[in-house]
Amino acid sequence: MSKSKILVCGGAGYIGSHMVRILSKQGYDVVTFDNLSTGFADSVKYGELVVGDLLNKQDLHRLFSSHNFDAVMHFAAFSQVGESVIDPSRYYNNNIIGTLNLLEAMRTSGVTKFVFSSTAAVYGIPEADYIYENSPTIPINPYGYSKLMIENILTDYAKAYNFRSVRFRYFNAAGADESGEIGERHDPETHLIPIILKSILKGDCQMNIFGDDYPTADGTCVRDYIHVNDICRAHLLGLQLLDRQEGSMVFNLGQGQGYSVLEIIMAIEKITCLKVPYKISERRAGDPPRLVADAAHAKDKLGWSPEQSSIENIIETAWHWHRRAVGIIP
Repeated sequence: MSKSKILVCGGAGYIGSHMVRILSKQGYDVVTFDNLSTGFADSVKYGELVVGDLLNKQDLHRLFSSHNFDAVMHFAAFSQVGESVIDPSRYYNNNIIGTLNLLEAMRTSGVTKFVFSSTAAVYGIPEADYIYENSPTIPINPYGYSKLMIENILTDYAKAYNFRSVRFRYFNAAGADESGEIGERHDPETHLIPIILKSILKGDCQMNIFGDDYPTADGTCVRDYIHVNDICRAHLLGLQLLDRQEGSMVFNLGQGQGYSVLEIIMAIEKITCLKVPYKISERRAGDPPRLVADAAHAKDKLGWSPEQSSIENIIETAWHWHRRAVGIIP
């Protein structure tokens, strides 16, 4: 029996490269499609890498003409909130038009199974401590709008074209594969944990904490951190769900437990045995005090649970990868 062939768009990026690794280890035939604008070719350790752009229909035509895909996973979005406010055109073009091009290439080729990497940014500023799939979706930036638009398109495609899709809204992806082969690499880096770890390694750590007067236990913002491999396992389970269920389904992914900025700093100090200097700055506009997911639906429907997402394991795997990346450990 031939192996299922899966196209992973954005497979040279942080989450996409971990997805490619897990799919390959599970016996899938994987092809990565990436324009390498934010991803890295050397992060693709398994399968074939095809360099191309979702905005180029000819690239997509060549890709689908030369492969018979059973399903598509999509991680190829631009994802920086601040940048999306400064340059919304770039985000609407890549995230919406690029995805529409991909969906039409799939339709032309008869591929009807789609796993979409969405975001908790579709919720905007939540009104409750825990966020559910039926919580109001009121994005506050172009990044969130672009992801929600694709979600709405997928709902319409399911009704009109019998197109099957699973959409995952996840919170703060973090950590690295325990092998140390791949990890979180962005340029520029905007995520809290890698910013701290990279600064420690450079010896120039001076953290800015944006506000310490929020209505939380220690006054700093609280976020739900989830290990990148737990996210990818959920995507794999979502892919398998598409074999037996029609329609367009949506799932939150998270621990259901939040950690404040100060708690993350203390956990990093404990694991690295290094001090993290910081200073308190003014609040940033639009930062909610607390973002924590309720992921009961994913647990009930997919049989998924965040097995690797203890904050200790997240930081330990990230620390291992960052040290390996600069040659401190082999």
